[in-house]
Amino acid sequence: MKIYASKAHGDCNDVPLNLHSHQWRHAKACHWLEDGINIVEISKLLGHESIETTMAYQDITTEQQMRALATLEDEAVSTIPKKWKLVKNTGLSDLFCFTRT
Repeated sequence: MKIYASKAHGDCNDVPLNLHSHQWRHAKACHWLEDGINIVEISKLLGHESIETTMAYQDITTEQQMRALATLEDEAVSTIPKKWKLVKNTGLSDLFCFTRT
């Protein structure tokens, strides 16, 4: 692997010089997660006895972070109508501080 990594690194600096086979396994597991495959299924595919072992593959990629942040909306310019509003002195709603509109 290191011989091929050295040759590939000459063409592309992104290829690590210390490449090892586990990186391929890790990359495949991460790609399965990005493709929406369930973590339990991935655990079975990788042959892990414990789901905790597979949880190490749940790295959040920069792309996933950007997609998540893109879904956020500034409350000051929110176009989504509120589902709940505060209603005073209505008994049980005071306990929970809201009622359904």
